[in-house]
Amino acid sequence: MVVGDVTTGTDVLVIGAGPAGYVAAIRAGQLGLDVTLVEKDAYGGTCLNHGCIPSKALISATDVAHEARYAEEMGIHADPDVDFAEMVDWKDDIVEQLTGGVEKLCKANGVDLLEGTATFVDENTVRVSHDGDGQGSETVSFEHAIVATGSRPIEIPNFSYADEPILNSRQALALESVPDSLVIVGAGYIGMELASVFAKLGTDVTVIEMRDSILPGYDDDLTRPVRQRAADLGIEFEFGYTASEWHEHGDDGGIRVLAERAATDGGVAAGETTDTGDALSLEADGVLVAVGREPVSDTLDLAAAGVETDERGFVETDSQARTSTEHIFAVGDVAGEPMLAHKSSAEGAVAAAVIAGEPAAIDHQAIPAVVFTDPEIATIGLSEAEAIDSGFETVTGQFPFQASGRALTTGESDGFVTVVADAEAGYVLGASIVGPEASELIAELGLAIELGATLEDVASTVHAHPTLSESVMEAAENALGEAIHTLNR
Repeated sequence: MVVGDVTTGTDVLVIGAGPAGYVAAIRAGQLGLDVTLVEKDAYGGTCLNHGCIPSKALISATDVAHEARYAEEMGIHADPDVDFAEMVDWKDDIVEQLTGGVEKLCKANGVDLLEGTATFVDENTVRVSHDGDGQGSETVSFEHAIVATGSRPIEIPNFSYADEPILNSRQALALESVPDSLVIVGAGYIGMELASVFAKLGTDVTVIEMRDSILPGYDDDLTRPVRQRAADLGIEFEFGYTASEWHEHGDDGGIRVLAERAATDGGVAAGETTDTGDALSLEADGVLVAVGREPVSDTLDLAAAGVETDERGFVETDSQARTSTEHIFAVGDVAGEPMLAHKSSAEGAVAAAVIAGEPAAIDHQAIPAVVFTDPEIATIGLSEAEAIDSGFETVTGQFPFQASGRALTTGESDGFVTVVADAEAGYVLGASIVGPEASELIAELGLAIELGATLEDVASTVHAHPTLSESVMEAAENALGEAIHTLNR
């Protein structure tokens, strides 16, 4: 830690050590550049410390307990005793291992690590303030900078995260005990993932959503199996409402959450609800607010460097991740949707390559989106509707997991694989999957899109049997009218 006010210089200054920043820093170091990486909190950013990794650890752990508890049809009769404190320790050990690995990789690739909060002084200088009394600050001059400060949970009126019963996703993942009841505001991917986790731990979960369905932006045929599984877990939904306020209720630390009818917007209907009035009252031990995330750009004084943002605070960039100040780049969540860790890492690698003088550009066409609900959802490329809107004449193929021998042997056969292709040339344009291991299966279709593969290429690739990946091959065969294990469309 640097004490006092000193000045240092670097070729590339990276601000933020999340999936975008640390990848950019390591890649720049590999390309022979002098790199300084500034991080104020923890290496690995939100993803490794408070988001992707801890949430998936808890999803996996609760799935094990839930599957064991409800595996009677396999002849397994069990009632697992879940020690949540031990589960959390296991999750924390994984996080510590991965974040420690990031720090070691950075150092091994010659990246100088600097702890503190960076603020632009001008377009070639930042001031880094070090946390702690007497730690001071230092000035860092740079030839190029990469802004990778990520995002944070959006806070809604009357629900401050400083109040103990009100949780954001980070706080929910750090709970030391399982709440008996929980209200979740927002049925997006974060809300739905954590709804399943807590429901499988025995929490009574109610989800409030202002729209008329879960997972806005995903087709109904993809979300329907997730909605049904949520109902099976006892998760209740109140559609067409927005949370308005809360207050303490009773002597046991419980609270009462009030919600009002959401105004329709752009033709979105309020949707069904179990309450016929204009207001809703729910009792719970806490509230998890999961209504989205916003960019962390307001702490940087970007204006001092001439870097422009849009009205929501996202840094505007071009296809090479350049901002309005040519030698300053922005990558990851702070540079806009989609807010995905793997998209962030890809952008970080592009920015480093461009700075090093290599030809590189961002291509979001083949970026997968995955929701780790139960069952999982994964999409990539164009949907059928998007392909038609883009001028393609399309052909689609689908294979249900109920026809997959491997899916049946796992006890998870809800869902399907759908492949969308250009009818004339057969090129794969997109795909969507809902079902077991969708997050893994989507990679093959991403590679197909990236390489310009055709339906015939996918269908003629011999897949091992019995595997879930056969379902991708079968969907391609179905699009060609050559399906063996399902009826041709």
